[in-house]
Amino acid sequence: VDRPEEAIPHRINKSAVQISAEVISNKKFGPYHHMVFAVGEMSANSRPGNFVAISIGDTQSSHIIRRAFAVYRAIDKGPMGGSIELVIAPHGQGSTWLCSRIVGDFVDLIGPLGTAFGVPSSNANAMLIGGGYGSAPLFALAELLKNRGCRVDMVLGASTAAKIFAPLEGKRSVSSLTLTTDDGSAGIHGQISEAIPRLIREYKTEVIYSCGPMGMLSAIAKIAEDFDIAHQCSVEESMACGIGVCMTCVVPIKHESGIKMVRTCIDGPVMDAAEIIWDKKTVTDLLHL
Repeated sequence: VDRPEEAIPHRINKSAVQISAEVISNKKFGPYHHMVFAVGEMSANSRPGNFVAISIGDTQSSHIIRRAFAVYRAIDKGPMGGSIELVIAPHGQGSTWLCSRIVGDFVDLIGPLGTAFGVPSSNANAMLIGGGYGSAPLFALAELLKNRGCRVDMVLGASTAAKIFAPLEGKRSVSSLTLTTDDGSAGIHGQISEAIPRLIREYKTEVIYSCGPMGMLSAIAKIAEDFDIAHQCSVEESMACGIGVCMTCVVPIKHESGIKMVRTCIDGPVMDAAEIIWDKKTVTDLLHL
């Protein structure tokens, strides 16, 4: 299985551009917003795992830091040319502002940023594991893997059924779909990691792709290690600049000198889970101590 797409050392994604992107659709799905932006040629360079950084508010806004959002899907042809789709949960002021944009509005957007998922060079049994709306980048990856001839098994989990994003679309894109909820309101009752070992055995999984909260990624990394399975994860660390300048999104990885801190915005967000030192505090953890 190929490694995650390698980042260019000390450099932003070579395909990234800054544009004024028009909102061409904004639809609410449960607790989330599915938004589509006209981005022209940018869409042709976007790969599953990439993200975009969007400026929040107008020129007088006090929100000076961009917000990072994983690309749900990129379409390089359509009625309005190339477009990208995002799935956004309106939690804070920034994401709430973005979700309030209407068709015809424009936002300042930089993308595609970060590294993408590496795909198998030959047919493989792949398991895609997503937590909440963090699962959004996995749908385009599922289509890519399916077109490569891979078996694709998807596992989607959340605290409750309403927070599982697009379960019907997931079922159309994959060989099998398993749902888990912490409260038992849909699928298997329990945390998503509890169901993974049995499913790995059942589907003879050879590679795992995951996206979601750090606690979930850490638990899956341990399972993948126990089964000796390659595991690529999209790391959810808080990003401020998105281009490798501010150092707020660093995570510790194994290095010949012991520990090396890498920036998930340019060395990730897709990383080899086996290289991450999961029991060390990240910068985000330290800021909340």
